[in-house]
Amino acid sequence: MNLKKLVLVSMMMLVFVVPGLTAAGQQEAPEKEANLVYVNWAEGIAYTHLAKVVLEEKMGYTVNIMAADVGPAYTAIARGDMDAFMETWLPVLHSDYLETFGDDIIDLGHVYEGTQSGLVVPEYVTIDNISELNDYADKFRGRITGIDSGAGIMITTENDVIPMYDLDLELLPSSGPAMTAALQDAINREEWIVVTGWDPHWKFGRWDLKFLEQDPDKEVWGDENIHIMGREGLREDKPELAQFLENMFFTTDQLADLMLQVEQSDDDVMDVARDWMHQNEDLILSWIP
Repeated sequence: MNLKKLVLVSMMMLVFVVPGLTAAGQQEAPEKEANLVYVNWAEGIAYTHLAKVVLEEKMGYTVNIMAADVGPAYTAIARGDMDAFMETWLPVLHSDYLETFGDDIIDLGHVYEGTQSGLVVPEYVTIDNISELNDYADKFRGRITGIDSGAGIMITTENDVIPMYDLDLELLPSSGPAMTAALQDAINREEWIVVTGWDPHWKFGRWDLKFLEQDPDKEVWGDENIHIMGREGLREDKPELAQFLENMFFTTDQLADLMLQVEQSDDDVMDVARDWMHQNEDLILSWIP
């Protein structure tokens, strides 16, 4: 399915209703309201909830957050229905979305530098390169366990990696949590599994995993940065909010710590984010304009 069809199908599955916004997407909400959309991926869940806590408790905002698939998230900020999309992967994974929506959104800078994406297997799997997958297709049950179909890594795997390496494995969409559940089940049984994976993610702190190498002439993925994208006019309508989102930035250790605390706790994500905020006051204060 191409990107335009994917976005249209996704839009049919999700309708945004945000207080204070008109049907045409024109901004009528008060300046001290923030409307943020994120994808159900571990890092975005963690730092979007942290942003909500900081904005509400340190800056006096009313914050609405919504989880969505990637296509509807871009559509929401391009139409002005939401203020910001919290997780854009550039320059590769979300490049198609930028081509589609780039004229109607603004780049608020990166929240994290140096991501890695690709096909991931447990360390005990005795292959190291994507080109070896076909030799052991039966051991992998003929499948690659993926995440939500609109994710950049799913699009590049389906459109580039599978045909480029002529893989005899089927890419199965699921979700971030479903992918990690399948990974955990396979590791508990010491079975072979290959998943669409990315770092930063708490799974690398929990299990011994490795990215499969790419052939030099068939490289699709490289280091990327995670950006926050805003709706057109956000800097003019809500300059303080825009500046806060531009100031948000995590080192590898900081984001790993936040994600791990969210994953390991039985408490609500907001409560974990609040505790992390108090543990990292200097960092949080550096974000506030």
